[in-house]
Amino acid sequence: MGRGQELDLSSSGRDSKKGERVGGGGNVRFRSINSDLSLPLSQGLSCHLWDGDVLCLPGSLVSAPGPVLVPTRLQTELVLRCHEETDCDLCVRVAVHLAVHGYWEDPEDEEKFRRAADPELEEPRNASLQAHIVLSFQAYPTAHCVLLEVQVPAALVQPGQSVGSIVFDCFEAALGAEVQIWSYTQPRYQKELNLTQQLPALPWLNVSADGEDVRLVLDVSEEQRFGLSLYWNQDQGPIKPWWHSNLTGPQTITLNHTDLVPCLCIQVWPLEPDSVRTSICPFREDPRAHRNLWRAARLQLLPSRGWRLDAPCSLPAEATLCWQALDGGPCLPLVPPLPRENVTVNKVLEFPLRKGHPNVCVQVSTWEKLQMQECLWADSLGPLKDDMLLVETRGPQDNGSLCALEPSGCTPLLSRASTRAARLGEQLLQDVQSGQCLQLWDSDLGALWACPMDKYIHQRWALVWLACLLLAAVLFLLLLLKMNPVKAASRSRAALLLYSADDASFERLVGALASALCQLPLRVAVDLWSRRDLSAQGALAWFHAQRRQTLQEGGVVVLLFSPGAVALCREWLQDATSAPRAHGPHDAFAASLSCVLPDFLQGRAPGRYVGAYFDKLLPADAVPALFRSVPVFSLPSQLPDFLGILQGPTAPRSRRLAERAEQVSRALQPALDSCFRPPGALGTGCGMGPEAGVRT
Repeated sequence: MGRGQELDLSSSGRDSKKGERVGGGGNVRFRSINSDLSLPLSQGLSCHLWDGDVLCLPGSLVSAPGPVLVPTRLQTELVLRCHEETDCDLCVRVAVHLAVHGYWEDPEDEEKFRRAADPELEEPRNASLQAHIVLSFQAYPTAHCVLLEVQVPAALVQPGQSVGSIVFDCFEAALGAEVQIWSYTQPRYQKELNLTQQLPALPWLNVSADGEDVRLVLDVSEEQRFGLSLYWNQDQGPIKPWWHSNLTGPQTITLNHTDLVPCLCIQVWPLEPDSVRTSICPFREDPRAHRNLWRAARLQLLPSRGWRLDAPCSLPAEATLCWQALDGGPCLPLVPPLPRENVTVNKVLEFPLRKGHPNVCVQVSTWEKLQMQECLWADSLGPLKDDMLLVETRGPQDNGSLCALEPSGCTPLLSRASTRAARLGEQLLQDVQSGQCLQLWDSDLGALWACPMDKYIHQRWALVWLACLLLAAVLFLLLLLKMNPVKAASRSRAALLLYSADDASFERLVGALASALCQLPLRVAVDLWSRRDLSAQGALAWFHAQRRQTLQEGGVVVLLFSPGAVALCREWLQDATSAPRAHGPHDAFAASLSCVLPDFLQGRAPGRYVGAYFDKLLPADAVPALFRSVPVFSLPSQLPDFLGILQGPTAPRSRRLAERAEQVSRALQPALDSCFRPPGALGTGCGMGPEAGVRT
């Protein structure tokens, strides 16, 4: 590294070749140029600037051999160095204040230094104190370091006293940039000085609010071409570009308020060779940006003990482990014994656990509040478990204690507290000693154990479950007893109603009787309601099927006698050898006599059959004697007894049976009135049709 030329030192505020304006204003066009450097000094100081940049390596602190010249304070000033009225560059002028630091170790050395600088000597020597001062300037994306050789006459050397200042003119910078300046000596006798300064933003870039959104207004001439980049300036990683475009002329760009984050920065530069890029980050203190940052953050837990917080910007937060109990209470922090960790975004981190557990979660919080919590380990380790977390604390004499982490605090196992852990303290202690608990963490200070509680819950609730089962069984039996009448009603007795279709009026009376019997309830089968089956199967086949089904289900066949039915029975009984006369296709009664009569003749009718007749239509002695082997009832006068026989063992008590008989009687009355008209009424009555037999 060679020494540069000695500079013409001047404290003038304007260079003779290049005009200089302090401050700003007007339209500024940025170009990257080599600045003229001047070093205005205090009286008596001298300085040389070494050529080129030097390495920015402060080195280690060393002891001063005696009085040394060191920087004590930095001052900056923004200036515009202009080639022409509208062609200027922004510079940062740096003033370094110097002082003498340290004392002579040997008084003789101090005396020699003083004598060498004595002007009364015949041959005085130019004794002086010399120092190498480094100035370091950093403004993203550039950094420069320069080396200044400064000398102060021996006459001005007074330990602890200021000797003046030097001014470096100047470092080139960009509007809106953040610059950092350091100064130290080589070798370094003290801690380096540093200064950070935020330069003003571009006069033609304006950031304003547009309701909830944000507008970037770039006010440049129509011919001006420039580049615009939006990026995330991450402290813990490289810059992450988000959007970039080359534009021309004035532009207005709208940003959605949900896209704002604290580290979102704007960079603008003219599309010219070696142009200076200007960056601003206007949303660092924007509350909306900070809210959006936490909304965009994603906490991921990785198998089996790793985790990562993804976010576009750095987050001033801490992460801790916590224990989430199965009952859904608050997640209990494990601090202590486990430490808190500062969050580094977009980086996989691990907690010092020996094994993972689904109840262990990660909390990320700021000094204000809890921001997020995740227990995603449950995806690989299964759902939350009903385990008790025990915290073991170890002392210096290898004596330890165990407590259970509960919402009320860490409860000692052998305490008299009324918590679940205290009640099961001895059992839990035995589980730890017998190896039934899972060790999650272990160190010289203590350990964490997860102990299953399922077996204690089963033991505790065994008697309760047994009592509940017994109670349920009793209730079930009572319900069965209560539902027996309902079931009996739902399984009502079947009744097959056989009659002779004497005429239409009588059929209406039979239909009314069948409908009334269905309300008891009884399952009534009658050919009136099965005419389609009768036509398809034939009367004899239909009767056989209905009779077999009714008797198999414990039902009863009802023979409803009328004049026509009595005539058919006599015809069968008096002329059994001759074929009976033909009847209609739907006359089930005539077809059924071929099966009914053998049951009566062979004594199989009792319990299967019952007879009935309407007392105004047929006298009691008109029923053939063969059919009196079964009960025969007159309707409606003997309805209660008739209904009792039909319903069989499920028949209700007499009072209830009388009420049902009254209901059936009321249902039959309109049909009876229609059937038995007074003399002179039009039409024939019941049983008076052409097929009615001769009464006896």
